Amino acid sequence: GSCLDKLFCKAGMAEFQEKLRLQHETSMHKELEKLLTTAKGAEQEISKKDFEGFKNLFHRFLQVKGPSVKWDKIHKPPEDLIHPYDKIKAQVLPDSVAASLNKLVVVKLNGGLGTSMGCKGPKSVISVRNENTFLDLTVHQIEHLNKTFNVDVPLVLMNSFNTDEDTKKILQKYTHHRVHIHTFNQSRYPRINKESLLPVAKDLGVHGDHGDAWYPPGHGDIYASFYNSGLLDQLIAAGKEYIFVSNIDNLGATVDLFILNHLMTQPKDKRCEFIMEVTDKTRADVKGGTLIQYDDKLRLLEIAQVPKAHVDEFKSVTKFKIFNTNNLWISLAAIKRLHEQNAMDMEIIVNPKTLDGGLNVIQLETAVGAAIKAFDNALGVNVPRSRFLPVKTSSDLLLVMSNLYSLDAGSLTMSKKREFPSTPHVKLGSSFTKVHDFLMRFESIPDMLELDHLTVSGDVTFGKNVSLKGTVIIIANHGDRIDIPAGAVLENKIVSGNLRILDH
Repeated sequence: GSCLDKLFCKAGMAEFQEKLRLQHETSMHKELEKLLTTAKGAEQEISKKDFEGFKNLFHRFLQVKGPSVKWDKIHKPPEDLIHPYDKIKAQVLPDSVAASLNKLVVVKLNGGLGTSMGCKGPKSVISVRNENTFLDLTVHQIEHLNKTFNVDVPLVLMNSFNTDEDTKKILQKYTHHRVHIHTFNQSRYPRINKESLLPVAKDLGVHGDHGDAWYPPGHGDIYASFYNSGLLDQLIAAGKEYIFVSNIDNLGATVDLFILNHLMTQPKDKRCEFIMEVTDKTRADVKGGTLIQYDDKLRLLEIAQVPKAHVDEFKSVTKFKIFNTNNLWISLAAIKRLHEQNAMDMEIIVNPKTLDGGLNVIQLETAVGAAIKAFDNALGVNVPRSRFLPVKTSSDLLLVMSNLYSLDAGSLTMSKKREFPSTPHVKLGSSFTKVHDFLMRFESIPDMLELDHLTVSGDVTFGKNVSLKGTVIIIANHGDRIDIPAGAVLENKIVSGNLRILDH
Protein backbone atom coordinates (compact mmCIF):
# COMPACT_ATOMS: atom_id res chain seq x y z
CA GLY A 1 0.00 0.00 0.00
CA SER A 2 2.92 2.35 0.54
CA CYS A 3 3.25 3.06 -3.23
CA LEU A 4 -0.44 3.96 -3.37
CA ASP A 5 -0.03 6.16 -0.30
CA LYS A 6 2.85 7.93 -1.99
CA LEU A 7 0.77 8.42 -5.14
CA PHE A 8 -2.12 9.88 -3.15
CA CYS A 9 0.32 12.01 -1.23
CA LYS A 10 1.87 13.23 -4.51
CA ALA A 11 -1.53 13.95 -6.01
CA GLY A 12 -2.55 15.75 -2.82
CA MET A 13 0.64 17.77 -2.91
CA ALA A 14 0.08 18.73 -6.56
CA GLU A 15 -3.49 19.74 -5.77
CA PHE A 16 -2.30 21.81 -2.80
CA GLN A 17 0.35 23.53 -4.93
CA GLU A 18 -2.23 24.27 -7.63
CA LYS A 19 -4.54 25.81 -5.01
CA LEU A 20 -1.67 27.89 -3.65
CA ARG A 21 -0.81 29.09 -7.15
CA LEU A 22 -4.39 30.11 -7.81
CA GLN A 23 -4.53 31.87 -4.47
CA HIS A 24 -1.36 33.86 -5.23
CA GLU A 25 -2.64 34.73 -8.68
CA THR A 26 -6.05 35.86 -7.42
CA SER A 27 -4.48 37.98 -4.66
CA MET A 28 -2.09 39.56 -7.18
CA HIS A 29 -4.93 40.40 -9.58
CA LYS A 30 -6.94 42.01 -6.77
CA GLU A 31 -3.96 44.15 -5.74
CA LEU A 32 -3.36 45.25 -9.34
CA GLU A 33 -7.04 46.23 -9.70
CA LYS A 34 -6.73 48.26 -6.50
CA LEU A 35 -3.64 50.04 -7.87
CA LEU A 36 -5.48 50.88 -11.10
CA THR A 37 -8.20 52.70 -9.20
CA THR A 38 -5.56 55.21 -8.02
CA ALA A 39 -4.84 56.24 -11.64
CA LYS A 40 -6.62 58.64 -13.97
CA GLY A 41 -7.17 58.84 -17.74
CA ALA A 42 -4.15 58.07 -19.92
CA GLU A 43 -2.07 56.77 -17.03
CA GLN A 44 -4.75 54.19 -16.31
CA GLU A 45 -4.77 53.02 -19.95
CA ILE A 46 -0.98 52.63 -20.06
CA SER A 47 -0.92 50.85 -16.69
CA LYS A 48 -3.70 48.51 -17.84
CA LYS A 49 -1.58 47.39 -20.82
CA ASP A 50 1.49 47.04 -18.60
CA PHE A 51 -0.43 45.00 -16.04
CA GLU A 52 -1.71 42.60 -18.73
CA GLY A 53 1.89 41.83 -19.64
CA PHE A 54 2.85 41.54 -15.99
CA LYS A 55 -0.05 39.14 -15.21
CA ASN A 56 1.08 36.90 -18.04
CA LEU A 57 4.67 36.91 -16.72
CA PHE A 58 3.56 36.34 -13.11
CA HIS A 59 1.31 33.45 -14.21
CA ARG A 60 4.26 31.82 -15.99
CA PHE A 61 6.52 32.47 -12.99
CA LEU A 62 4.10 30.56 -10.71
CA GLN A 63 4.00 27.63 -13.18
CA VAL A 64 7.78 27.23 -13.51
CA LYS A 65 9.15 24.04 -12.00
CA GLY A 66 12.91 23.45 -12.03
CA PRO A 67 15.45 24.52 -14.64
CA SER A 68 14.15 25.50 -18.09
CA VAL A 69 16.71 23.34 -19.90
CA LYS A 70 17.64 19.67 -19.67
CA TRP A 71 21.43 19.59 -19.72
CA ASP A 72 21.73 16.40 -21.78
CA LYS A 73 19.64 17.94 -24.57
CA ILE A 74 22.07 20.82 -25.12
CA HIS A 75 24.18 20.65 -28.26
CA LYS A 76 26.72 22.90 -29.89
CA PRO A 77 25.07 24.91 -32.66
CA PRO A 78 25.68 23.40 -36.12
CA GLU A 79 28.37 25.23 -38.07
CA ASP A 80 26.00 26.33 -40.82
CA LEU A 81 23.99 28.35 -38.28
CA ILE A 82 26.94 30.39 -36.94
CA HIS A 83 28.38 32.32 -39.87
CA PRO A 84 31.95 33.64 -39.59
CA TYR A 85 32.18 37.41 -40.10
CA ASP A 86 35.28 37.11 -42.33
CA LYS A 87 33.26 35.24 -44.95
CA ILE A 88 30.45 37.80 -44.77
CA LYS A 89 32.94 40.64 -45.14
CA ALA A 90 34.51 38.97 -48.18
CA GLN A 91 31.29 39.59 -50.15
CA VAL A 92 31.37 42.68 -52.34
CA LEU A 93 28.71 45.18 -51.29
CA PRO A 94 26.12 45.61 -54.04
CA ASP A 95 24.87 48.99 -55.31
CA SER A 96 21.56 48.14 -53.66
CA VAL A 97 23.04 48.61 -50.18
CA ALA A 98 21.31 52.02 -50.00
CA ALA A 99 17.97 50.32 -50.70
CA SER A 100 18.70 47.90 -47.84
CA LEU A 101 19.57 50.79 -45.50
CA ASN A 102 16.22 52.39 -46.28
CA LYS A 103 14.57 49.27 -44.87
CA LEU A 104 16.52 49.48 -41.60
CA VAL A 105 15.73 51.08 -38.23
CA VAL A 106 18.34 51.44 -35.47
CA VAL A 107 16.97 50.74 -31.97
CA LYS A 108 18.99 51.56 -28.86
CA LEU A 109 18.11 50.18 -25.43
CA ASN A 110 18.07 53.35 -23.34
CA GLY A 111 16.31 52.32 -20.13
CA GLY A 112 19.29 52.38 -17.78
CA LEU A 113 20.42 55.00 -15.31
CA GLY A 114 24.04 55.99 -14.70
CA THR A 115 23.81 55.16 -10.98
CA SER A 116 26.44 52.39 -11.04
CA MET A 117 28.91 55.01 -12.30
CA GLY A 118 27.80 57.59 -9.73
CA CYS A 119 25.78 59.69 -12.20
CA LYS A 120 22.23 60.99 -12.02
CA GLY A 121 19.86 60.61 -14.96
CA PRO A 122 20.06 58.36 -18.05
CA LYS A 123 23.33 56.55 -18.60
CA SER A 124 23.26 57.61 -22.26
CA VAL A 125 24.12 61.22 -21.33
CA ILE A 126 27.47 60.42 -19.67
CA SER A 127 30.35 61.99 -21.66
CA VAL A 128 32.53 59.21 -23.01
CA ARG A 129 34.77 60.81 -25.61
CA ASN A 130 35.72 64.43 -26.42
CA GLU A 131 32.66 65.73 -24.54
CA ASN A 132 30.44 63.40 -26.62
CA THR A 133 27.84 61.30 -24.78
CA PHE A 134 26.69 57.79 -25.79
CA LEU A 135 23.67 59.47 -27.38
CA ASP A 136 25.78 62.03 -29.30
CA LEU A 137 27.95 59.27 -30.76
CA THR A 138 24.88 57.28 -31.85
CA VAL A 139 23.29 60.30 -33.54
CA HIS A 140 26.59 61.16 -35.31
CA GLN A 141 26.93 57.60 -36.64
CA ILE A 142 23.43 57.47 -38.09
CA GLU A 143 23.58 60.98 -39.47
CA HIS A 144 26.84 60.04 -41.22
CA LEU A 145 25.13 56.97 -42.77
CA ASN A 146 22.13 59.01 -43.90
CA LYS A 147 24.32 61.64 -45.55
CA THR A 148 26.83 59.23 -47.12
CA PHE A 149 24.22 56.99 -48.75
CA ASN A 150 21.43 59.56 -49.04
CA VAL A 151 19.04 57.36 -47.03
CA ASP A 152 16.68 57.70 -44.10
CA VAL A 153 17.65 55.37 -41.27
CA PRO A 154 15.63 56.44 -38.21
CA LEU A 155 16.82 56.09 -34.63
CA VAL A 156 14.44 54.65 -32.05
CA LEU A 157 15.16 54.82 -28.32
CA MET A 158 13.49 52.42 -25.93
CA ASN A 159 13.32 54.47 -22.73
CA SER A 160 12.08 53.46 -19.30
CA PHE A 161 10.04 55.53 -16.85
CA ASN A 162 13.43 56.30 -15.26
CA THR A 163 14.96 57.85 -18.38
CA ASP A 164 12.08 59.06 -20.55
CA GLU A 165 11.62 62.60 -19.29
CA ASP A 166 15.33 63.50 -19.22
CA THR A 167 15.99 61.89 -22.60
CA LYS A 168 13.18 63.80 -24.30
CA LYS A 169 14.60 67.11 -23.05
CA ILE A 170 18.05 66.23 -24.42
CA LEU A 171 16.67 65.17 -27.82
CA GLN A 172 15.76 68.76 -28.59
CA LYS A 173 19.40 69.48 -29.37
CA TYR A 174 19.30 67.12 -32.36
CA THR A 175 16.39 68.79 -34.19
CA HIS A 176 18.69 70.03 -36.99
CA HIS A 177 20.54 66.75 -37.43
CA ARG A 178 19.74 64.55 -40.38
CA VAL A 179 18.17 61.75 -38.40
CA HIS A 180 14.56 61.12 -37.39
CA ILE A 181 14.39 60.14 -33.73
CA HIS A 182 11.45 58.29 -32.16
CA THR A 183 11.03 57.08 -28.60
CA PHE A 184 8.75 54.61 -26.88
CA ASN A 185 8.57 53.49 -23.30
CA GLN A 186 9.34 50.14 -21.74
CA SER A 187 6.60 48.69 -19.55
CA ARG A 188 6.52 49.49 -15.85
CA TYR A 189 6.03 46.46 -13.62
CA PRO A 190 5.51 46.24 -9.85
CA ARG A 191 8.25 44.78 -7.66
CA ILE A 192 7.01 41.79 -5.70
CA ASN A 193 7.44 41.21 -1.97
CA LYS A 194 9.47 37.99 -1.78
CA GLU A 195 7.51 36.62 1.18
CA SER A 196 3.90 37.50 0.34
CA LEU A 197 4.28 37.50 -3.49
CA LEU A 198 2.24 40.73 -3.56
CA PRO A 199 3.22 44.09 -5.07
CA VAL A 200 4.99 46.48 -2.69
CA ALA A 201 3.44 49.57 -4.36
CA LYS A 202 0.59 51.38 -2.65
CA ASP A 203 -0.27 53.57 -5.65
CA LEU A 204 1.01 54.25 -9.18
CA GLY A 205 3.42 57.06 -8.20
CA VAL A 206 7.05 56.62 -9.23
CA HIS A 207 8.59 59.63 -7.50
CA GLY A 208 9.83 60.13 -3.96
CA ASP A 209 9.26 57.22 -1.60
CA HIS A 210 7.43 55.22 -4.27
CA GLY A 211 10.25 55.11 -6.81
CA ASP A 212 11.59 51.72 -5.79
CA ALA A 213 8.19 49.97 -5.96
CA TRP A 214 8.46 49.77 -9.78
CA TYR A 215 10.99 48.55 -12.33
CA PRO A 216 11.44 48.23 -16.11
CA PRO A 217 11.27 44.46 -16.82
CA GLY A 218 14.47 43.87 -18.80
CA HIS A 219 15.04 44.36 -22.53
CA GLY A 220 12.94 41.30 -23.46
CA ASP A 221 10.03 43.69 -22.96
CA ILE A 222 10.97 45.43 -26.24
CA TYR A 223 8.62 43.25 -28.31
CA ALA A 224 5.44 43.99 -26.35
CA SER A 225 6.14 47.66 -25.64
CA PHE A 226 7.26 48.39 -29.23
CA TYR A 227 4.04 46.80 -30.46
CA ASN A 228 1.82 48.53 -27.86
CA SER A 229 3.33 51.93 -28.64
CA GLY A 230 1.99 51.81 -32.21
CA LEU A 231 5.49 52.60 -33.52
CA LEU A 232 6.03 49.07 -34.85
CA ASP A 233 3.02 49.36 -37.20
CA GLN A 234 4.03 52.89 -38.16
CA LEU A 235 7.52 51.74 -39.23
CA ILE A 236 6.17 48.72 -41.14
CA ALA A 237 3.77 51.06 -42.99
CA ALA A 238 6.78 53.24 -43.88
CA GLY A 239 8.44 50.27 -45.61
CA LYS A 240 10.89 49.35 -42.87
CA GLU A 241 11.75 45.63 -42.61
CA TYR A 242 14.46 45.13 -39.99
CA ILE A 243 15.63 46.67 -36.75
CA PHE A 244 19.22 46.62 -35.51
CA VAL A 245 18.98 46.51 -31.71
CA SER A 246 21.84 47.07 -29.26
CA ASN A 247 22.64 48.47 -25.82
CA ILE A 248 23.30 52.21 -25.94
CA ASP A 249 26.44 51.72 -23.83
CA ASN A 250 28.01 49.31 -26.37
CA LEU A 251 30.21 51.64 -28.40
CA GLY A 252 31.12 48.84 -30.81
CA ALA A 253 27.52 48.37 -31.98
CA THR A 254 27.51 50.40 -35.20
CA VAL A 255 25.45 49.61 -38.31
CA ASP A 256 27.48 47.04 -40.23
CA LEU A 257 26.77 47.10 -43.98
CA PHE A 258 28.15 43.59 -44.52
CA ILE A 259 25.85 41.99 -41.92
CA LEU A 260 22.92 44.01 -43.29
CA ASN A 261 23.68 42.82 -46.82
CA HIS A 262 24.05 39.22 -45.58
CA LEU A 263 20.65 39.47 -43.92
CA MET A 264 18.97 40.91 -47.02
CA THR A 265 20.45 38.34 -49.40
CA GLN A 266 19.38 35.14 -47.63
CA PRO A 267 17.41 32.87 -49.99
CA LYS A 268 13.73 33.88 -50.27
CA ASP A 269 12.48 30.50 -49.01
CA LYS A 270 14.79 30.75 -45.98
CA ARG A 271 14.26 34.41 -45.15
CA CYS A 272 16.21 35.05 -41.97
CA GLU A 273 14.15 36.75 -39.23
CA PHE A 274 16.80 37.06 -36.54
CA ILE A 275 20.58 37.46 -36.45
CA MET A 276 22.44 37.46 -33.16
CA GLU A 277 26.00 38.77 -33.18
CA VAL A 278 28.20 36.56 -31.02
CA THR A 279 31.91 36.84 -30.35
CA ASP A 280 34.63 34.59 -28.96
CA LYS A 281 34.58 34.22 -25.21
CA THR A 282 37.59 35.18 -23.11
CA ARG A 283 38.09 34.53 -19.41
CA ALA A 284 36.44 37.91 -18.75
CA ASP A 285 33.17 36.82 -20.37
CA VAL A 286 32.42 33.64 -18.47
CA LYS A 287 28.98 34.87 -17.41
CA GLY A 288 27.77 35.96 -20.86
CA GLY A 289 24.84 34.10 -22.45
CA THR A 290 25.76 31.63 -25.20
CA LEU A 291 24.04 30.14 -28.27
CA ILE A 292 23.13 26.46 -28.18
CA GLN A 293 21.16 24.02 -30.31
CA TYR A 294 18.11 22.76 -28.39
CA ASP A 295 15.14 20.84 -29.82
CA ASP A 296 16.50 21.62 -33.31
CA LYS A 297 16.36 25.37 -32.69
CA LEU A 298 19.02 27.97 -31.93
CA ARG A 299 18.53 29.10 -28.37
CA LEU A 300 20.14 31.54 -25.94
CA LEU A 301 21.40 29.93 -22.75
CA GLU A 302 21.95 32.35 -19.85
CA ILE A 303 23.88 31.48 -16.69
CA ALA A 304 20.65 31.88 -14.65
CA GLN A 305 19.13 28.87 -16.48
CA VAL A 306 22.06 26.54 -15.86
CA PRO A 307 21.58 23.85 -13.19
CA LYS A 308 24.00 24.44 -10.28
CA ALA A 309 25.96 21.28 -11.01
CA HIS A 310 26.87 22.52 -14.51
CA VAL A 311 27.77 26.16 -13.85
CA ASP A 312 31.54 25.51 -14.09
CA GLU A 313 31.04 23.71 -17.37
CA PHE A 314 28.98 26.67 -18.66
CA LYS A 315 31.78 29.08 -17.70
CA SER A 316 34.48 27.03 -19.42
CA VAL A 317 35.87 28.55 -22.59
CA THR A 318 36.36 25.11 -24.17
CA LYS A 319 32.75 23.89 -24.39
CA PHE A 320 30.95 27.20 -24.92
CA LYS A 321 33.25 29.26 -27.10
CA ILE A 322 31.01 32.22 -27.96
CA PHE A 323 28.77 34.66 -26.14
CA ASN A 324 25.93 37.02 -27.07
CA THR A 325 26.93 40.67 -27.65
CA ASN A 326 23.24 41.73 -27.60
CA ASN A 327 23.66 43.23 -31.08
CA LEU A 328 20.58 41.82 -32.84
CA TRP A 329 19.03 42.17 -36.30
CA ILE A 330 15.31 41.34 -36.20
CA SER A 331 12.45 41.31 -38.72
CA LEU A 332 9.66 43.79 -37.89
CA ALA A 333 6.98 41.69 -39.59
CA ALA A 334 8.08 38.68 -37.55
CA ILE A 335 7.89 40.65 -34.28
CA LYS A 336 4.32 41.65 -35.17
CA ARG A 337 3.31 38.09 -36.08
CA LEU A 338 4.87 36.44 -33.01
CA HIS A 339 3.54 39.06 -30.61
CA GLU A 340 0.00 38.68 -31.97
CA GLN A 341 0.27 34.89 -31.65
CA ASN A 342 1.70 35.28 -28.14
CA ALA A 343 4.49 32.96 -29.30
CA MET A 344 7.69 34.53 -27.94
CA ASP A 345 7.95 32.43 -24.75
CA MET A 346 11.10 33.99 -23.28
CA GLU A 347 12.56 32.40 -20.17
CA ILE A 348 11.85 34.32 -16.99
CA ILE A 349 14.80 35.81 -15.15
CA VAL A 350 14.07 36.16 -11.44
CA ASN A 351 16.12 39.07 -10.16
CA PRO A 352 16.23 39.36 -6.34
CA LYS A 353 16.80 42.83 -4.84
CA THR A 354 16.87 44.34 -1.37
CA LEU A 355 15.22 47.76 -1.08
CA ASP A 356 16.71 50.56 1.04
CA GLY A 357 14.47 49.71 4.01
CA GLY A 358 15.77 46.12 3.96
CA LEU A 359 12.70 44.60 2.27
CA ASN A 360 13.48 41.61 0.00
CA VAL A 361 11.75 41.84 -3.36
CA ILE A 362 11.90 40.06 -6.70
CA GLN A 363 11.72 41.44 -10.22
CA LEU A 364 10.54 39.26 -13.09
CA GLU A 365 12.48 40.05 -16.26
CA THR A 366 13.13 38.70 -19.75
CA ALA A 367 16.02 39.13 -22.21
CA VAL A 368 15.56 40.28 -25.81
CA GLY A 369 17.86 37.56 -27.21
CA ALA A 370 15.89 34.78 -25.51
CA ALA A 371 13.18 35.09 -28.18
CA ILE A 372 15.59 33.83 -30.88
CA LYS A 373 14.04 30.35 -30.73
CA ALA A 374 10.65 31.69 -31.89
CA PHE A 375 11.96 33.26 -35.12
CA ASP A 376 12.36 31.43 -38.44
CA ASN A 377 15.79 30.70 -39.93
CA ALA A 378 17.67 32.45 -37.11
CA LEU A 379 21.44 32.73 -37.43
CA GLY A 380 24.42 33.64 -35.32
CA VAL A 381 27.23 35.72 -36.83
CA ASN A 382 30.61 35.41 -35.13
CA VAL A 383 31.87 39.01 -35.16
CA PRO A 384 35.22 40.50 -34.12
CA ARG A 385 35.55 41.58 -30.51
CA SER A 386 35.61 45.23 -31.65
CA ARG A 387 31.81 45.10 -32.07
CA PHE A 388 31.49 44.50 -28.33
CA LEU A 389 32.80 47.54 -26.49
CA PRO A 390 30.48 48.10 -23.52
CA VAL A 391 31.15 50.87 -21.02
CA LYS A 392 29.87 49.53 -17.70
CA THR A 393 32.53 50.89 -15.34
CA SER A 394 35.13 53.65 -15.07
CA SER A 395 37.76 51.05 -16.11
CA ASP A 396 35.91 50.70 -19.44
CA LEU A 397 35.63 54.48 -19.64
CA LEU A 398 39.40 54.87 -19.33
CA LEU A 399 39.92 52.60 -22.33
CA VAL A 400 37.48 54.43 -24.63
CA MET A 401 38.77 57.89 -23.62
CA SER A 402 42.38 56.91 -24.31
CA ASN A 403 44.52 57.01 -27.46
CA LEU A 404 43.81 53.28 -27.98
CA TYR A 405 40.84 54.46 -30.03
CA SER A 406 40.30 57.06 -32.69
CA LEU A 407 36.92 58.66 -33.31
CA ASP A 408 35.50 58.99 -36.80
CA ALA A 409 31.90 60.05 -37.54
CA GLY A 410 30.73 58.82 -34.14
CA SER A 411 32.46 55.43 -34.45
CA LEU A 412 35.38 54.34 -32.30
CA THR A 413 38.05 52.23 -33.98
CA MET A 414 41.21 50.73 -32.51
CA SER A 415 44.20 52.94 -33.28
CA LYS A 416 46.45 51.69 -36.10
CA LYS A 417 49.41 52.38 -33.80
CA ARG A 418 48.36 49.61 -31.39
CA GLU A 419 50.42 46.56 -32.32
CA PHE A 420 47.95 43.89 -31.23
CA PRO A 421 44.16 43.98 -31.49
CA SER A 422 43.24 43.02 -27.92
CA THR A 423 42.43 45.73 -25.38
CA PRO A 424 44.49 46.06 -22.18
CA HIS A 425 43.06 44.61 -19.00
CA VAL A 426 42.25 47.56 -16.71
CA LYS A 427 41.14 47.35 -13.07
CA LEU A 428 40.60 50.63 -11.24
CA GLY A 429 39.86 50.58 -7.51
CA SER A 430 36.85 52.01 -5.67
CA SER A 431 38.30 55.57 -5.58
CA PHE A 432 37.60 55.67 -9.33
CA THR A 433 34.06 54.22 -9.37
CA LYS A 434 32.19 57.51 -9.75
CA VAL A 435 32.78 59.33 -13.03
CA HIS A 436 33.28 62.63 -11.20
CA ASP A 437 36.02 61.16 -8.96
CA PHE A 438 37.55 59.34 -11.93
CA LEU A 439 37.90 62.61 -13.91
CA MET A 440 39.41 64.42 -10.90
CA ARG A 441 42.18 61.80 -10.70
CA PHE A 442 43.48 62.25 -14.27
CA GLU A 443 44.94 65.59 -15.38
CA SER A 444 44.96 64.00 -18.81
CA ILE A 445 44.25 60.45 -19.96
CA PRO A 446 47.55 58.48 -20.10
CA ASP A 447 49.09 57.13 -23.29
CA MET A 448 48.04 53.46 -23.28
CA LEU A 449 49.06 52.26 -26.75
CA GLU A 450 51.59 49.77 -25.38
CA LEU A 451 49.72 48.81 -22.20
CA ASP A 452 48.80 45.17 -21.46
CA HIS A 453 47.57 45.35 -17.89
CA LEU A 454 46.80 48.12 -15.41
CA THR A 455 45.72 47.74 -11.78
CA VAL A 456 45.22 50.84 -9.62
CA SER A 457 44.11 50.72 -5.99
CA GLY A 458 43.74 53.40 -3.33
CA ASP A 459 44.28 57.17 -3.42
CA VAL A 460 46.17 57.62 -6.72
CA THR A 461 46.28 60.60 -9.10
CA PHE A 462 47.86 60.94 -12.55
CA GLY A 463 49.60 64.07 -13.83
CA LYS A 464 49.59 65.23 -17.47
CA ASN A 465 51.08 63.15 -20.30
CA VAL A 466 51.79 59.99 -18.32
CA SER A 467 52.67 56.94 -20.43
CA LEU A 468 51.80 53.39 -19.34
CA LYS A 469 53.38 50.31 -20.98
CA GLY A 470 53.39 46.57 -20.37
CA THR A 471 52.07 45.64 -16.91
CA VAL A 472 51.65 48.48 -14.43
CA ILE A 473 50.41 48.00 -10.87
CA ILE A 474 49.94 51.02 -8.60
CA ILE A 475 48.83 50.42 -5.01
CA ALA A 476 48.47 53.15 -2.40
CA ASN A 477 47.94 51.58 1.00
CA HIS A 478 45.27 52.89 3.33
CA GLY A 479 46.15 56.41 4.44
CA ASP A 480 48.85 56.80 1.77
CA ARG A 481 48.63 58.74 -1.45
CA ILE A 482 50.46 58.26 -4.74
CA ASP A 483 50.77 61.07 -7.29
CA ILE A 484 52.16 59.90 -10.62
CA PRO A 485 54.11 62.96 -11.83
CA ALA A 486 53.50 64.66 -15.17
CA GLY A 487 55.39 63.09 -18.06
CA ALA A 488 56.21 59.87 -16.15
CA VAL A 489 56.77 56.72 -18.21
CA LEU A 490 55.85 53.55 -16.29
CA GLU A 491 56.84 50.33 -18.04
CA ASN A 492 56.40 46.97 -16.28
CA LYS A 493 56.40 48.73 -12.90
CA ILE A 494 54.90 48.13 -9.50
CA VAL A 495 54.45 51.34 -7.52
CA SER A 496 53.37 51.07 -3.90
CA GLY A 497 53.53 52.91 -0.59
CA ASN A 498 53.53 56.69 -0.57
CA LEU A 499 54.73 58.76 -3.52
CA ARG A 500 54.21 62.51 -3.72
CA ILE A 501 56.41 64.59 -5.92
CA LEU A 502 55.93 68.26 -5.14
CA ASP A 503 56.69 70.99 -7.64
CA HIS A 504 59.04 73.62 -6.18
